[in-house]
Amino acid sequence: MPPHRAGGAAGGGDTSAFFTATLVLWAVSLGFEIGVRGRRELAPVAAGFAFFQAANAAQTDTFHYHFLTHSYNVQAVKMLHKAESTICYIMSLNLRLVHMLYCISSSLNDAVALAVIFVLAHQWRNKGLDNMFENEELFGGSWIGAYSALCFSCGYFAYDQLDMLRYRLYSGCIPGILMHQLILLICFTLALYRNVTINYLILSLVCELHSIFLHVRKVRRMVGFRDFNRTMVKLEWVLNWTTFVTARVICHILITYKLIADAHKFGKGIELPLALLGMAGMNLLNIFLGLDLLKALRNQQNHQD
Repeated sequence: MPPHRAGGAAGGGDTSAFFTATLVLWAVSLGFEIGVRGRRELAPVAAGFAFFQAANAAQTDTFHYHFLTHSYNVQAVKMLHKAESTICYIMSLNLRLVHMLYCISSSLNDAVALAVIFVLAHQWRNKGLDNMFENEELFGGSWIGAYSALCFSCGYFAYDQLDMLRYRLYSGCIPGILMHQLILLICFTLALYRNVTINYLILSLVCELHSIFLHVRKVRRMVGFRDFNRTMVKLEWVLNWTTFVTARVICHILITYKLIADAHKFGKGIELPLALLGMAGMNLLNIFLGLDLLKALRNQQNHQD
């Protein structure tokens, strides 16, 4: 089970209530589309949500069986010799393992990155790059596997949002991570309902390549591997920044530019304003993430954390 952490702000209760309400409304809407309107093509959204929940539960059960039980058995034996030091050691060990479990659980969205890579590689291999980025292809088309991959990703975002709300894994009155997930859920779900801009959204998910190295950094820190002078730590930071710039910053800027350049090709519907609003939010969140990464890098260089 991920560790509990307070919301960190006076308005934490209101924050939780707002994002919980939006998640409930999203679930009701999805259930209506699938159950009442017969939109069976949206079933992978629910399947994705169930998959990540099951994976999380399986990891938690494995953790409790192999680590907690063993640790407390060790505690019972060693208490005969030196109770105080043993209790402190076991508590420290369990806390570290709980944090590691949360990081591994969070890294489940690496499956999203792999799905995006598969869709793009398959399209590139079969059709080439000639027409991949034409507006007609990005707006009205759907590459092989793209719709299902987007549904599966949407299920992950809902799972992740619920997990963070349940265990209060956020801070601030307006948590950036919760806003990020909410923006994705709104944009992705509306696109899936209307079956438009599917390929645009697949391109926006290239940023999940960077998330892999964010999770590598979290796990590395949780196991105590923090010496910045080590070659592997420096390599991880290089890969972290490289994918941040290429997969997040440049990719999202190019998508935004493409939307603006092809604005006259869109109709009078809600698709263009919603897409521009979503990309504006993503670009803004990228700035905040970049500042957080820069601060973390400077702290590690200065304090060898």
